[in-house]
This record gives sequence, structure tokens and C-alpha cells, in this order.
Amino acid sequence: MRMSRMFFQTLREVPADADTVSHQLMLRAGMIHQIAAGIFDILPLAQRIKHKIEDIIREEMDAIGGQEVTLPMVHPAEIWQRSRRWYEIGSDMARLKDRNGRDMCLGMTHEEIMAELAAKFISSYRQLPVMLYQIQTKFRDEPRPRAGLIRVREFTMKDAYTFDRDEAGINAYYPKLYQAYFNIFDRCGLDTVAVASDTGMMGGSMAHEFMALTGIGEDTLVICDACGYSANRQVAAFRKPAPPTEAPLPLEEVATPHVETIAALAAFLGIPESQTAKAIFQIATVEGPDGQPKDQFVFAVVRGDMELNETKLTNAIKARRLRPAVTEEILAIGATPGYGSPIGIDRSQVLLLVDDLVAASPNLVAGANREGYHLRNTNYGRDYTADRVLDLVAASDGDGCPTCGAPLRTVRGVEVGNIFKLGTRYSIAMGATYLDENGESKPIVMGSYGIGPGRLMAVLAEVLNDENGLKWPITVAPYQVALISLATDKTPEVAAAAERIYADLVDAGVEVIYDDRNERAGVKFNDADLIGIPIRLTVGGKGLQRGVVEMKLRRNGETAEFAVDTLVDDVWDLIADEHERIQARVVERVLAE
Repeated sequence: MRMSRMFFQTLREVPADADTVSHQLMLRAGMIHQIAAGIFDILPLAQRIKHKIEDIIREEMDAIGGQEVTLPMVHPAEIWQRSRRWYEIGSDMARLKDRNGRDMCLGMTHEEIMAELAAKFISSYRQLPVMLYQIQTKFRDEPRPRAGLIRVREFTMKDAYTFDRDEAGINAYYPKLYQAYFNIFDRCGLDTVAVASDTGMMGGSMAHEFMALTGIGEDTLVICDACGYSANRQVAAFRKPAPPTEAPLPLEEVATPHVETIAALAAFLGIPESQTAKAIFQIATVEGPDGQPKDQFVFAVVRGDMELNETKLTNAIKARRLRPAVTEEILAIGATPGYGSPIGIDRSQVLLLVDDLVAASPNLVAGANREGYHLRNTNYGRDYTADRVLDLVAASDGDGCPTCGAPLRTVRGVEVGNIFKLGTRYSIAMGATYLDENGESKPIVMGSYGIGPGRLMAVLAEVLNDENGLKWPITVAPYQVALISLATDKTPEVAAAAERIYADLVDAGVEVIYDDRNERAGVKFNDADLIGIPIRLTVGGKGLQRGVVEMKLRRNGETAEFAVDTLVDDVWDLIADEHERIQARVVERVLAE
């Protein structure tokens, strides 16, 4: 491709509305163009990267028996109603009506559609296991699109689905996807970690997220460097500190004027936050007895030095949504904002959940449900009881690893892939069954596995860059070689040599972008670095006089001179070396159960 014909435009200034490095660089490199919040044009340079990522994904999916399909993006509501997710998913789902008034939606994922397909085509155990996948457009109406292609509304997703006879079947297939995902990320040049995660709206019995560690990540990961334990903070377990052993003391009301936070309370009374109990008021949308959604007042109590984990709470009560209760709702149950506790409230409309550490900790200070007052020496079991005692809190830096007890650490990460053991939720809803050897009908056991090629491309841009621009690995770069001609009007022989070299490289199958523009050398060098082409070849008059072309590696700045007579062979050798360097990253991973 000649640069003069390439549909792109580089920018020298950082766009004001781009909040992450990847967003800034991809805009500046002329790779993407935003047309609305979370909706982007993918331009030719980025399209080539995206296609290469998709080709790697296809190779790894095919290698473990995947078969590619394409399913529709527009779905009839009835299919989602059968799984009940039509009612469970909120405004993230884009709903519409067709010309006949029939309810439809834009597909945000394809579990229901895949299960419905399996119901039509699979009837016998002899057809199992099977794996289908697609690379297709999805739409989720994200409330807060951000970070360029990392969180968008319309995106491309590779979603794969496995169909097995039983749990033993999916237990055998799941590690294959686990390894394949690492292979994909390794071949793209991206370091990732796999962490246990929440199954979320997908449901199922097990899930892992593949995370790229970067400070812009929205997810907090909990990692143990001693034993390798890792989990998304949403579901991470940890060893809670042993509470003190002491006899319950009598309740004592104490005046605490204008003290409405745990930090202020601890400072006012001169005690650690671990000696307090924190009241958290939530309104959960749950399924009522009639199957319809209803609001449930949820009162959660955690120790003052701990943080409520809303995912654990949501999963515990199977809530569809969760929001903070407003003042009027808190007052209606007999509690006082800023001074709340379970003691003395109206329990008739309240679901009271207490963290197990609170239940085991004696003589905590809690609210008196009277403005300006708290209670010393509250004790679970004597002063109040809960509907449920369970783990409700989030792990933090320094907490004990649940496996080995060593200190945990937290890091930020961006999710680039996820895998789920779905079980039979969708197959039962869609009637996807098979007959076993005895002629008995059984539900198919499903798994779901997703990667967003666009997000993966953006994360690569986020972590592989320097002050001059992007640094694409050879496996996904839009072109392998950037050829730069330093010809001027006074050096036509340089232009002629660059043309011959360009033709020779193209004839040899090298992916080369040739900067034949009438621009200064500095502009050409800057654009090659900004775009991030792995290998740069510079054709100049001084080098040609010695029969050489200058080579520079983008990833590390290494330079060399290649003889013009052996240039094509030298370039291919370098490309092969770069591919071998990436391939060496691919190693076997063990899935810890």
C-alpha cells in the first residue's frame, strides 16, 4: 500500500475528549473515528489489525474443534422471554418493534439463540460434544462509554458455545478454552492473567476473566503472589481477621452529635474502625412470588473497617438490580440515616443481611437510630438477629489469601476475554435436549466463551506504546514493514531505488506500507512511529551509495543496515525472528479448580 493512497490522516495534537492513551493514539494515528458516544468507525489501518486478531482467534478456535457460524443480530423477544432475561436485563438491552409491532431486541450476547439452534439440530448423545462460534456485531447500550474502543456500545464479539452431555463433558472442554484463550493473547503479544469471576447475567457454575493489567482498568483484581490465587474483587474470598474474645457488655447509648460516618465515629470515640458496625441501606429488584419484579428493602451490616461487596450481596439474594435507598425509604423502616443499626427497626419489610465477621465480633459500636446518638456494645444474637449471616465484604490489600494465608494485593485490570460454565439454564429454557444411550431425554450442558477483538486491539494500544506512538507486535500489526523514501527533487535515483525495493518486497509477499508522500523526512519518521509498524526501512542517498538500507525495529529502537542485494531475504529473516519471539510466549497453562 502506498501511503499517498491510504485512507487516513494523522493528528499532531491530542484530541481533547480522548481520556486514555489508546484512545488518543488510535485517533492520532487515523485508525478510528467516533460518530457517537461509544460508536466508532474502524478505519483501514485498524481494520487490518482487527482482521489479524480475528484470524488468530479463528485458528485457535478451529484447533480445538470449533465450527464457525453467523447468527442474527436482531432477535425476537420470545426467545429472550423464555430464558427470562428479557425481564432481568435493564436498559443495556436495545429493544425495538418491527413493522408488525412484534417486540425485538439487538443481540448483546447469543446464549438463547445458540441454545435454540442446538434444540433444532442436536438430538442424540452421538452428536456431542460440539462447539460453535461466531465473530459478529453486538450492541449493548452502555450508560458510560469510555476509553475509546475499550468500553463501547456497538462492538464485534467472538462468542463461542460448547454443548456437552454432562458436567464431566464440560469439565473436559473448559480447560481447552482456557488454554486457547491464553494462546490467543500470547500470540497477540499481550500479557494477561486469568481470574475467577462473577457469572453475572450469564449465570452458570464457574467463570474466569482474562485480564490485562493496566491502571485504566475498571476491574480490581485480587492476587496472591505466594500461591497464585487470583480473583476479581467482586467474588474474591479472603481470610478474615479473628475477632477478639470478650464477654458481651451492656448496651450503652452515647451522644455523638454531628458524627455521621464511620471515620468520624471512630475518631470521636477514640476507637479503631474495626470496633464499629456499618449500616448500608439498599433497594434490590428481585423476582416476586408471581414471577414479576418487585422492590425489596435490603439492610446490610458490615464491620466498619470493611467494604460492602455489592456483587456478593446481589448474588446472595439473586437481585436483578441494586440501588442505594433514599432518605424517605430509610425513615420508613424506623432507621435514621447516618445513625442506623438493626436495633429497633421495623423488620416486616426488611431483608436483614449481616456479614459473618460482624456476627462474630463482640461489643461493636452501632447507630442508635436516633440522630446524634450511637450504641456501644452491640452484639449479634443478643441485641438483634438477621435473616441471613454470610460473607458480604470485599477483599483489600494485605488481607490474608484464602488458600495460603499470605498477604493479598490488588491491581487494576481490563477484561479482554471471559469463559463461563453455563450449565443447563439456557438448554432447559429452549428445550435443547438429547437422548442418551438408554433413550432417556436429558438437557444439554452449555459453556460460553467471549473475546472482543476491538477491545483487545485497544488494550494492545494501551499497553504497547511509547512517547512516539504505538508499537504493534508483528502478528497483528497493520503492515509488517514501513518503507520510507528520502528522495527529493534532486535525487530521482533514490525515488527509483525505493520503487524497486517496494516492488520486490510486495512480490515476495511482504506486507509493506510505502511512504511515497512529498513530505519532510521527519514527518515520515514520526508517522511510522505513531502508526507503530514493527520494521522500518529507510532508503536514502548516502546509504544507497554504500549499497545499504537502514533498518529500525519499532519495539526497541534497534538499528541495522541491510544490503540492497539481499534485502528481501534479510527482511523475511527478521519477520520470522519477530514471529518466533511472539510464538515463544505461548506456553501451557494449568487451570486450577
